[in-house]
Amino acid sequence: MRRIHLCLLMIGLLPLMSIAQQNGAYQTYIASYAQMAQDQMRRYGIPASITLAQGLLESGAGQSMLAVKANNHFGIKVGSSWTGPYVLRNDDAPNEKFRKYNNASESYEDHSKFLHGRRYQGLFQLSITDYQGWARGLKACGYATNPAYAESLIHLIEMYSLYQFDTG
Repeated sequence: MRRIHLCLLMIGLLPLMSIAQQNGAYQTYIASYAQMAQDQMRRYGIPASITLAQGLLESGAGQSMLAVKANNHFGIKVGSSWTGPYVLRNDDAPNEKFRKYNNASESYEDHSKFLHGRRYQGLFQLSITDYQGWARGLKACGYATNPAYAESLIHLIEMYSLYQFDTG
């Protein structure tokens, strides 16, 4: 009987352990890349909270295949102007081409340049502290196909207080 209770207790704790592991990975990612996101904010005018939230979401806190094998933290696909290396991954279609970088710093820099493209110009009319407007604007401009993309970014920003990095 005691063994059954222990098994039931462990089964009940598994989801909590998974959440704790995810939270730890997210905290580690934030600590590792917050300064880089703030540097990009100062150079390009993109809220650090948005950059961090997109990095967390798109890269699975740096643990996705794209982040590990291609240093691609933002899920940016090749596109017509990309002349660098790429990796293949199934996404919206099979074997889509995603940009490959030498390191995370290149990925962060390219993300900032990508958002300075014509498609996203309207976002730069928003305040640097309007992370909700930026999140909804990214979705409206077509950054991601996930219908809950904006709300996912906002949730991450608020859950991990990423907005604190927008004022530094």
